[in-house]
Order: sequence, then structure tokens, then C-alpha cells
Amino acid sequence: MSVPRVCQGTPPGDPPRVSVAIVGAGACGLSAALFLKDAGVSALLIERDAHPMGSTALSSGFVPAALTAVQRATGVHDSVEQFAQDILDKSLGTAAPHLVQAYTQAIAPALDALGERHGIPWELLQGFTYPGHSALRMHAVPERSGQGLMQRLLSATQMAGVDLLTQAQVTELWVDEHQRVTGVGVQRPGGQTEYILCQYLLLACNGFGGNPSMVTQWLPEMAHATYAGHVGNDGSAIAWGQALGARLADLGGYQGHGSWAVPHGVLISWALMMKGGIQLNAQGQRFHDETCGYSEACVAVLAQPSGVVWNVIDEALLPLAQTFVDFRQAQSAGACKSAADIQTLASLIGCDRNALQTSLDEVASCAQSGQPDAFGRRFQRSLQAPFTAIRVTGALFHTQGGLDIDAHCRVLNGQGHPLPNLLAAGGAARGVSGSAVWGYLSGNGLLSAIAGGAIAARTIVQQLDAELSLIKGNPP
Repeated sequence: MSVPRVCQGTPPGDPPRVSVAIVGAGACGLSAALFLKDAGVSALLIERDAHPMGSTALSSGFVPAALTAVQRATGVHDSVEQFAQDILDKSLGTAAPHLVQAYTQAIAPALDALGERHGIPWELLQGFTYPGHSALRMHAVPERSGQGLMQRLLSATQMAGVDLLTQAQVTELWVDEHQRVTGVGVQRPGGQTEYILCQYLLLACNGFGGNPSMVTQWLPEMAHATYAGHVGNDGSAIAWGQALGARLADLGGYQGHGSWAVPHGVLISWALMMKGGIQLNAQGQRFHDETCGYSEACVAVLAQPSGVVWNVIDEALLPLAQTFVDFRQAQSAGACKSAADIQTLASLIGCDRNALQTSLDEVASCAQSGQPDAFGRRFQRSLQAPFTAIRVTGALFHTQGGLDIDAHCRVLNGQGHPLPNLLAAGGAARGVSGSAVWGYLSGNGLLSAIAGGAIAARTIVQQLDAELSLIKGNPP
């Protein structure tokens, strides 16, 4: 793997010039490119893979937003202020306030614009709220998957005429003596390096989850965990930032997930936990409140014997489960095991039948009494045979720390001042989850990606307009 580096001066030769170069064609980069196109600014998306996938395609594809057109049409009562408060509450007040405000204000207009101008058909997920959300605000495309979202964004960029360069890994940033980015060096399939000049550079290349040394340094509890993210998340943005003297922030923040089917490698939706599903360890015992959040659940799961547990649902939850493409994939792969009764379920898990019976009886008792269990969870119903059980582990999905940015997505130097023309958003920058796994509110990753892409595009347009006004001799 090529080591990302910063070079002084201007790329050699006479390379092509673009107004905006965007590193990474995930949800952040694609959204930014579309918003720039809407404003009449051309951008070049530079993607290391042959077909853009990234963290977005590996995610559930759910985007939280308050006061979108589809949310209002559904009659949901919500507010930007409440959304922001939910994020702050989940992070115990440690999320960056300026980004919480900026992202919660920007995301609904961004989703509406993607729908109105580019045909992205948003739907509001109904019937359950994800951990920490006080209203129904999760938006998804009809496929209800990250792959579906990626394909629709890619199609939109193709229809809009956005330029996309694939199989192109950015390995070099070129900067002048004023720390202004002049261009990038791009490694192509044959090993040769090509150069591109740019007026502005947006880093939308996600985080460092695919860099074992960085994970060990900043997320030691995840050093040996399964990594379920994209290998391209190699920490390049952080490496460039360190070379430029940029500030880093929230490096201890990340999104884990406590429901990664093994050995099949499929995400099992946490909606099933929120609607009554439970997790049992190898002894047939519950060990946490499953409704606290799927991110911190990864730590609880990994603390169990062998770091493996079982998701257990019943027949009443199957219709909901099968609305998610990931669950259907898990069924097709053989990850979902059927158990007609408690004895069969105990044999499947490999635990004592009486211990399992005790766990299920405790759930039933709490459901009947309305009292919380020993972990603080309240149950609305008990589980009834037949059961479906899925063997899962805890996994690292993506990091939530990175380059420190202001509310305009401008990268900040060590003194807190913005670098001249370098922006970052999505996983390349600090997110809104604070600096610990428990600070992650469901959907924070795609919130930062799409809202950040929209804000970065707006910032670039404003700065280009100001530069043009100066050239013409007019005040900006």
C-alpha cells in the first residue's frame, strides 16, 4: 500500500486542472458533487475502487433527519432542536456542538434536494425508533440498504454529468508555502502516478478503521475485533492532516455493531432488538440492555465467552426482519437457525436448557409486570416458540474521529484557523459522536456524510464566488 504523503510546490508537468477535486466517492463525495453541480461548479470525484462502494455500501443506508418533506407528510412531530438534543444526550454532551448544530440543520434540506433535483426516493422507516432517537426520523431508499443508497446516488451523478475517475488512489497532496493545496498525485492500476491540479480539495475518504496500527493506537479495545468496514479506510486523511499540522479530534469515537453474523459476515438489523429480540451468551444468559444502542453493544458482545452470542427472535418478528435486505441475505446464507422449542434452541446455542428457560421466563415476567429487568430494559412482550437464532459477534464498522473542522467543514490547523482550500467531511473528519463508542447515535455516520457533503459544497461555492468578486474588483 502506498504511504500517503504531502509534497511541497505544484505537481510536475502540465496536468489537467479542475475547480474541485473530491477524494472518495461514497455518500459524502457523491452528495457534495451533486450539490456543486446544482450550483454550476464542476467537480472531479476520485475513487480508489473500480466500482464505488466504501462504507456507505456496507451500512444499513439509514439517514436520520428532522423536518424533511417525507417526515412532515407522514405526520411525524419532530424538530431540529430535538434532533440535536438527542445527539448531545447520546454522547453525554461530548459531541462537537458546532457540528451538531450545523449537521442537524443541513441534513433535511440536503435530503429534500436530493429527492427533488436528483430523484432519490426517500422513505421514512416506521414502526420503531432506533436507540436514542425520540422521533421517527430514519430515512432510506426503497431497497433499505447501503448498496441501494449507493447505486441511487451513483445513478444521480451519472445523470447529472459529474466526472468520476475510478481505480485512482490519491497518494499525494501538493501544497504551496501558504499551505494551499495545489493538486494531488493519483496512483493508477499500472503503478504510474498521474497529477491533477485543483482550486479546492474535499477529503471524503472516510476514516482509519482499515488501518490496524491506528486502530491499535486510538481504539485499543477494537484492536482484535472483526473489522466490518471498507479496507480503503486506511487513515490517509489523518496522515495528510498530521503532515500539514492540522488538528485532530475525537479519535476515540467509533461506530461498532453488536450484531454481525458469523461466519457469514452479514449485518443483522438492530430493529429486531428494539422490537423485542434478545441476545444470549453461550450460557443462555442475557448480559445487557439491548435497547441502549448497537454501537456500544459491540463491546458488551465481545466481552462474552469467545466474543460470540446469539440473537433470538420469534415468529412474530419475522415479518419485520424480512423487510431488511441484510436479513434476507442472512437467511439465504444459512445464518438464521430455526428452533421449534426451548430444548431445540438450547441445543443450538449449546447451553443448559434450564438456564435458557430462566432467561426467557425473566423476559416474560418483565413484560407481564411492566417493570424493568436487572439491566434496566423494559419489555412489551415475551418471546414465544418457534424461535429464530443467529450467531453474531461485535464488529468495528467505522471510526468517528479525524480531522478537526469548523461548521463550514474547513480543516483547521493547530491554532484552530482554517487551512486555505482544504475541506473534510464524513468519516475523514471528526463526527458528532464524541470520543467513545457509546456516543454514537444511530445514523450519525451517514448524517455526517450527507450533511457534511452539502455544507462543504456550499462553503466551496461561497468561497469561489468571493474569489471571483475580488478578481472583478467587487467586494465579496
